[in-house]
Amino acid sequence: MSIPTLPGLSSHQIETDRLQVHFLACGPEDGVPVIFVHGNGSSATFWEETMLALPDGYRAIAPDLRGYGFTEAKPIDATQGLGDMADDLHALVVALGIGRHHIVGHSMGGGVVMKYALTHAADLLSITLVAPISPYGYGGSKGVEGTMTYDDGCPAGINPEFVQLLAAGERSADNPMAPINVLRQFYFKPPFVPEREEELLSSMLTTKVGDDWYPGSFVPSGNWPGAAPGTTGVLPAFNRKYFDASGLADIDHKPPILWLRGADDLIVSDYAMFDLAALGAMGAVPGYPGVEECPPQPMLQQTRAVLDQYAANGGRYEEVVIQDAGHSPYLEQPEAFNTPFHAHLQQAV
Repeated sequence: MSIPTLPGLSSHQIETDRLQVHFLACGPEDGVPVIFVHGNGSSATFWEETMLALPDGYRAIAPDLRGYGFTEAKPIDATQGLGDMADDLHALVVALGIGRHHIVGHSMGGGVVMKYALTHAADLLSITLVAPISPYGYGGSKGVEGTMTYDDGCPAGINPEFVQLLAAGERSADNPMAPINVLRQFYFKPPFVPEREEELLSSMLTTKVGDDWYPGSFVPSGNWPGAAPGTTGVLPAFNRKYFDASGLADIDHKPPILWLRGADDLIVSDYAMFDLAALGAMGAVPGYPGVEECPPQPMLQQTRAVLDQYAANGGRYEEVVIQDAGHSPYLEQPEAFNTPFHAHLQQAV
């Protein structure tokens, strides 16, 4: 399957010292680099309009992460907590000979960017987090401090029917859990429908499905809901069991951070629709032990607490909430997104 790109973008394949990477690019080759990192269930395709809208003098580069798009689908080691994706990203930077650069991450890609910043902060001119997962991951934690809910973790919510339809490459809207319906209901705030919906659906359908990719592996648990994250795949990799990027607050070099999110995001919130604890509290998952034992993850509060500490330690950040937008504000409200985003890039030194 190929996905048409917008005019002005070029498609590339490059061999790094870790894997073969596909990426999209636009802008002058000697421009200031801006690296865009996509989220779960997507690929570089989601960034195309945002890349083309950059001011003059910037070079946009958007790779497909392993297991997505047209990058080599090497297995995801969940025990690295998205660290293997962050290392893949650095290998791409080295292979392309990129110097200091801006970096942007959406959703899961925000988690990849946080992990990247833990070891490569000195290379960064700025960080932009777009509807990012919490610095304590997605699923398996409670409280503002990100304490593990159970000692073996608690998985994020998965709908097996969606996984089956994703694996089958289903394009119709006949089933409520079909990928196109998940895209329409959760990636965006209804009734928004992007102009390139078919291309975005194609991007979503490049997601590699299985224990090594999405959703990942799980093991039996004596804790609710009877399963815990395994050692491979996407959902375990950004679960609190393995993912903790709260050290972002303590990095020595502190590039400015812009946190952009939609006001009506259903995927990343303090009561998220893919947080198993939130679903349990709504009565959607049997056997829920109650909010005292397993409360919904306060994702926004956790992110704000870590960024507040970042600021207290000498960094600076800005939180921008975009009205009438869901999980993908850069596509839903491009002008409201690009105005603070471009200012952030231009003010960074």
